[in-house]
Amino acid sequence: MAAIDDTSEPNSPVHSTCSPLMEAAWLYQADQVSPEDLSRAAAQALAGAMDTPALRELAGLPRHADPRDIRDTFEQAVDEAGIVLPDRYLARRFALRRLATRFTAGEVGLGELASDEWSDLEAETAEERAFLALLPPCACCIKYTLGLDEVAWKAQLRIAARALVSQPDVGPRF
Repeated sequence: MAAIDDTSEPNSPVHSTCSPLMEAAWLYQADQVSPEDLSRAAAQALAGAMDTPALRELAGLPRHADPRDIRDTFEQAVDEAGIVLPDRYLARRFALRRLATRFTAGEVGLGELASDEWSDLEAETAEERAFLALLPPCACCIKYTLGLDEVAWKAQLRIAARALVSQPDVGPRF
């Protein structure tokens, strides 16, 4: 699971146009954020002048709190902030584009791209399909499926990731 990016840094390679809470909500729907990162997103939202009772409670929860309590409080905070959770399909497309963005920025290594979690995503664009086609289902598959042509695969993956990132955003905007 990826950590929520600190969107308060405008020069960050993965600068988002949405609030940390909005980004967390979309990643939450895509099962791409861990419970402890939800508290961090709440703290970032509070620092950005967003304030609700549930947001304050969530920001104050310890990292080792019960994940169910964190999720319940997060959902309440999102509701209080007026954020509508997207459907899972759209949220997963947002998460895939975010993964490509983080990869092109050098924030995600090749080993982190290997996952079977994307195998059931129905890509909507040619760029999504091209990027997905290059993602191995697991880290061990990298060696088995690529053989000695790992350099060519990396180059193709970077091209596909850049093409996906260059497309219009899928996800939260203000």
